[in-house]
Order: sequence, then C-alpha cells, then structure tokens
Amino acid sequence: MAVIASPKSMTRRSRPSAAPRTAHRSRRSAERAMVNVVLLLIAAAFLVPLLWLLLASLNGTAGLRVTAPDPWTLTNFRQVLNADITFRPILNGLILCGGATALCVGCAVLAAYPLSRYESRYKRPFLLTILFATGLPITAVMVPVYGMFVQVNLIDTMYGTVLFLGTSALPFAIWLTKNFMDGVPLVLEEAAWTDGASGLQTLRRVVLPLMWPGITVVTIFTFLTMWGNFFVPFFLLLSPDQLPASVSILNFFGSRGTVEYGQLAAFSLLYSTPVVLLYVVMSRVLGGSSALGGALKG
Repeated sequence: MAVIASPKSMTRRSRPSAAPRTAHRSRRSAERAMVNVVLLLIAAAFLVPLLWLLLASLNGTAGLRVTAPDPWTLTNFRQVLNADITFRPILNGLILCGGATALCVGCAVLAAYPLSRYESRYKRPFLLTILFATGLPITAVMVPVYGMFVQVNLIDTMYGTVLFLGTSALPFAIWLTKNFMDGVPLVLEEAAWTDGASGLQTLRRVVLPLMWPGITVVTIFTFLTMWGNFFVPFFLLLSPDQLPASVSILNFFGSRGTVEYGQLAAFSLLYSTPVVLLYVVMSRVLGGSSALGGALKG
C-alpha cells in the first residue's frame, strides 16, 4: 500500500532553511558597515583641514595641530582685514577670474553651437583636439607663453592675463557646453526657424534659456579653476598691486620658514568666501531644467 504524504509534511520539507538567509543578511550588514567606515574616513580627510582652518583662525597661538583656541581671539581677522593683504588681492582676483570666466563661457557657447548642430568631416578631429588640449598641463606652456607675452608687450597687464586665463580654460568649457547643448531638442529650433528667427536669435532665445543649468555648471567650474590658479598670475603679473589673492598668500610664509598660521587660516577663510557665495547664488538657477519639460509638452 502506497503511503501518501500529508500536505503539512510536504510543506515542511519544501520550506528552505533559514540559515542561508541569515548568513546572507549578516554578510550584507558587514559589507554595509565596512562601506560606512570607509566613507567616514574619506569625510574626515576633508573635514579635518576645514576644522583646522576654523579653529586656527580664532586661536591666538595657532599651530599645525587641530586644537581648541587658547586663547579665543579675533586678532587674526583684524590683522588681515586691510587693503594691502586682503581687499586689493581679492578684488584683483575677482577682476581676473570674472573677466576670464565671462570671456571663456561666451566663446564656449559660440563654439559649441555649430559642433552640436552641424555635421562636418572636421568635427571629430576638432573634438579630439579639444579633448587632448584639456589634458595638457598649463605648466608645460608657461615658459613659451611668458616669452610671447614679453614680445607682444602683454606682460604685467591685467587684460593680457585675462585673455590667457580664458583661453586656457576654453577647451574643457567647449567640451562641457557641447554636451549640455546636445540635450536641447532640435525640433524647438526648427519651430523658431519656421517663425523667421535667425541662428543667433534661436541660440539666444531658445537654446540658452533651456540649457541655463548647464551654463551655470560651466560658469562655476571655470571660475573655481581660475580662482585657485597660482602659476598663471605668478608668471604673467609682476606688479604687487595687481597680484590676486591666490598669489599674495605667499606673504604669510616668511623667508626664514616662519609662518603666521592664525593669520593664514583667517585669510584662507576670507579667500574662500567669493567661491562659496558664487556657488550658493548660481546653484539656485539649476531648477531651470524643468523648462525643457514644459517646452516639449504638446
């Protein structure tokens, strides 16, 4: 006589064991904990220098160690808040970087538009040349650029430095702008052309408003790159009154190895303020990307 197994016994036999599931959950928890530890270490590597800047700027006897201020004081800020140390160098930096950024972004838009919208047999070689130029270190061309600036009487001039800063950042700006411009549908431009708009009118009234978040990213990235540039103004500007803050920071390092760490930290915080303000102000317009979705409705 055949023995028929009951449904309960079949259910018990077919039910998978809970041990592999528990082991898998434990392994996932261990991996997650390891990832969190690595991320915390990376975050600490970035936060500890910032913490040193904040504490050293308020410390009357600041050193290289991250310690609580003893005594607490604002003397470091009072000593650097003057025209010669802070105000004039930051103003020079704003003139140099602001003018070069405006020049670079404007030329990048004009260069990226035909690369994004028109086909040519020279398009790929030109893009590869731009990609190669983005990886070229700027220190490799400073000596011939210095010699050229001396011959054309552009050495120690603000406008000459602005031109070189703008052109040195132009390849990567063109590459970024072209990628953002590719995301704007061509059908919107065709509708504007049907209404009689010219190419420049289409670029100004249709393409640029829709890719404004991309222009914002290019502007912020270009300004940040120029704001921290040391070699270009150090080589091309000779007058102390024209040096930006990225070069005048050398004044805090004495000739005998002595460094005023408290004043250096206070100056570094003030030097970072324009960049933070630019990021906060410009990042508010990143919400304009929703305009593209509204333009494509219907």
